Amino acid sequence: MRHSYSGQALTLLGDKDRFVIPSDFRKIVKASSDDKRILCLAKHDRWDCLVGFGLSRQEELEAQLDREEDAALRLGRDYDRELRSNLLFGFERIPFDDSGRFNMPDYLRSDGQIEDMLFFRGAGQSFTVWNPAVLDQQGSDWNPVKSSCAGLVKEVEAKGKRK
Repeated sequence: MRHSYSGQALTLLGDKDRFVIPSDFRKIVKASSDDKRILCLAKHDRWDCLVGFGLSRQEELEAQLDREEDAALRLGRDYDRELRSNLLFGFERIPFDDSGRFNMPDYLRSDGQIEDMLFFRGAGQSFTVWNPAVLDQQGSDWNPVKSSCAGLVKEVEAKGKRK
């Protein structure tokens, strides 16, 4: 079964230095991980953010490697399957509790330039996780996403919840 992430949400760094996976995203991650509470998280390969998904995505990644290799062969291009596999499968498996709370490894926080809040953006078979300040530095193609994020940040700040 293919799982699809959509929408957006903002979460703040909480007690015990934990973040929370938003409910809508958490349900899909859990369903796509055979009801295990495992979040797969890695540095995005092109953008200054993180990418997340459930365990079922592993099978899709193998198929992606096959497609990329076939395309490279058809076009007469070199394809380093081992390198690409290392990039695709280098994600961290992070357990989370029933409320979606998880500890993000320091190296991922550094890779994603994460501070005290996370902006989650659905992207179909995965989702991106941004530091709102880093997202705001993206080009004009990102304006609709930046606008959504800015609105959520404004709501949080109006409620006085940000540390």
